[in-house]
Amino acid sequence: MFPSYQDFYPYIVTGLALGGVYALSGVGMVVLYRATGVLNLAFGAIGAMGALISWTLINHTSFPDWASYLLCVVFGGLVTFAYGVIFGPPLARRDPLVKATGTLGLTLVLLGLMSYFWPPFGRTMLLPTSTPEYSYHIGFANVDVTWTQIIGLSFGIFVTVAVGAFLRYTKLGTAMRAMANDREITATLGVPVRRVEAVAWLGSGLLAGAAGLLLSDLVGLDPVGLTFLIVSSLAAALIARLRSLTVTLVAGIFVGLATALLTPITGFPSETNYQFSLSSYRGAAPFVIAIITLLFLARRRVVTISRTEG
Repeated sequence: MFPSYQDFYPYIVTGLALGGVYALSGVGMVVLYRATGVLNLAFGAIGAMGALISWTLINHTSFPDWASYLLCVVFGGLVTFAYGVIFGPPLARRDPLVKATGTLGLTLVLLGLMSYFWPPFGRTMLLPTSTPEYSYHIGFANVDVTWTQIIGLSFGIFVTVAVGAFLRYTKLGTAMRAMANDREITATLGVPVRRVEAVAWLGSGLLAGAAGLLLSDLVGLDPVGLTFLIVSSLAAALIARLRSLTVTLVAGIFVGLATALLTPITGFPSETNYQFSLSSYRGAAPFVIAIITLLFLARRRVVTISRTEG
């Protein structure tokens, strides 16, 4: 059944919040790829494990809540940094597929550790910014908006702008952009390639931890679900061709909205009483969007080249 337009309002809010976090993750993946040539498929697993560590500290120790949240971000940075320092140099001259496969191995290791230390059962991570006193009611839409949702969208926009400015106006950012164009020439010009790559790994990991913390509140603290939410972020990065941060931001928000807006569309009745539900296919929406976009861009490029040669 197709719902009325008022029913979509809560999902628009959810989609914008998720889209901001997808954009945040996508930016982290794009920056790391441009600096090192590595497509980090462990991005979601790193954030998920950091969120589980924070949940454990909050619920089973006297560790301060704010420090537990901070530790989630720090954990993401440290794990990613350690992986980059240890495995980055040996993989530096390997094919992109080999590099991505290496991070897939890290994903499996982290999933194994999470399943061992945190057996599957219901867990919730409610950030202070999602409590009723930090919620706002939008009257015309009859929707409650939490500060976590506002932070999810605004932080994604802020990180995109800040990283873009960093790459454009700082020496380290210029070195990262140079490495994206030609790593060997950049090294011969005296740029400390290993140091620049280490910074890229660390920064990407910090974003992974922040994304895991936000998503654990927005969608729930399920390690497998959080791990595979990397699909949505990856779709945003692929739409941007792993280059443009601005396109990654727009694509991330679009993917978040498209996925959320499919949720209330529960089914269409037919003559055989078979209910065809779009909601059950919302998980495939990110890749469908990415494939359609990439095919359109490829076709447009072919047409442009044909006209130029003609």
